[in-house]
Amino acid sequence: MRPTELSPAWARALPPGPDTRVAITEAYAAHVARDAFFWAWPLVNLFNRRIAFSKMKEHRYVGPLLDAPLNRLTMLTDYVDPDERNVACPNQDVVYGLGMLALDVSPVVIQVPDFGDRFWVYQIVDLRTDSFVQLGKMHGSTPGFYLLAGPDWNGEVPAGITRVFRASSKTGLVAPRIFQDDTAQDKQAIQQVLTGIVMYPLAEYDGQMKSIDWSRLPRVAAAPHGEEETRWVLPEKFFDELAQVLADAPPLAGEEARYAQVLAVLAAADGDPKLKQAMIEAARLAEKELVNPLFQFRNYGQRLPHHWSTISNESAFGTDYFTRTAVAKSNILVNSPDETKYFYQDLDETGARLDSSHRYTVSFPKGGTPPVNGFWSLSIYNEHHFFVANEIDRYSVGTKNKDLAFDADGSLTIFVQSDAPADPVQRANWLPAPKGDFSLYVRAYWPKAAAMDGSWTPPAVRLRP
Repeated sequence: MRPTELSPAWARALPPGPDTRVAITEAYAAHVARDAFFWAWPLVNLFNRRIAFSKMKEHRYVGPLLDAPLNRLTMLTDYVDPDERNVACPNQDVVYGLGMLALDVSPVVIQVPDFGDRFWVYQIVDLRTDSFVQLGKMHGSTPGFYLLAGPDWNGEVPAGITRVFRASSKTGLVAPRIFQDDTAQDKQAIQQVLTGIVMYPLAEYDGQMKSIDWSRLPRVAAAPHGEEETRWVLPEKFFDELAQVLADAPPLAGEEARYAQVLAVLAAADGDPKLKQAMIEAARLAEKELVNPLFQFRNYGQRLPHHWSTISNESAFGTDYFTRTAVAKSNILVNSPDETKYFYQDLDETGARLDSSHRYTVSFPKGGTPPVNGFWSLSIYNEHHFFVANEIDRYSVGTKNKDLAFDADGSLTIFVQSDAPADPVQRANWLPAPKGDFSLYVRAYWPKAAAMDGSWTPPAVRLRP
């Protein structure tokens, strides 16, 4: 599609924004609010995660969750716990870390230890969930120190910093992902390199690699969790937060008028309860009618054979507001396409919703598993896009599994069902289905061209007796 051309007179368009002296109607305020709630939803989501992290005072584990003060991160030492409910669609292919950036407070140094041959990638995104960093095995990144800076920082880069990455916003999120296979040997072997994944404010940088033994962190009990993802965006609070959020992430080119319109309505609603209430009601309706339906993978994305879908601009959404919000709602924090390619599935080959009352197979022909330079996985999630504990503690299959049984012709069939297969070969390839509706999800880490250009797509999810 041909990009929209700029108006020949765009630079001298007048007036530069709404005339704030003009009274506006409740209907107009609601109209602007509905639109803003949709496109700014991911920004408010991440902003409120920063607020939550701002209350954290030490590295620790709170139940299945990670605590870290702002501008620091905490690493897990094994796969994510199935009880985690803060980020939808976690995976059990990698060992995660997590931290929130406050780049208006300080630039941040993040260390890269020597991972050897192990796959690794650091996901680092701005307030829009767009990546502004390329750090990982696929990028040829070397061990060392890397600096993360905000848009307004003009300080001196100290000696020994390998590269500076600059964010377009003051708030961001860091989530290292380090591959680990399912063997006890690898779970032990990974521990040493994890200690070198450390992040801290620039003032603490001294050119020496720091180390944290994550296995020694305090562990405290967590409050009981719900079944759905933690709600980070609330219509009732949205417009109290929005001006600060927009100040954190200045407009992209072409967004100036959009920002001015929203800020003018926010100013008009300040002190006008009727306008404010009209906006809140519009946000509630937008949540119900626009945002919530995008939790279902089948409602967005590029359509692929056998009812699979994908996207191609993950973590580089720019002004693609629809896809950014859809991803933020259904599976926030995806890597860039050259780091990980994602394929989503809610339906079987007939177009019926996947559910645990049926048994299914996913069969990859010989040489037909996801084409990757790194590794691949097939994960399963319940109706809320989370893991549910099962008898064999398995939530994904793929490269990490050393005991999968290939057929004589070289093909690989995964058996997706709630009950354990009686046949030992089928049981070796069993992916336990949670009760009720569920979704499948293919990740291709460091994908080859065939996975990115559409010449490879996942096989059908077939019903079986």
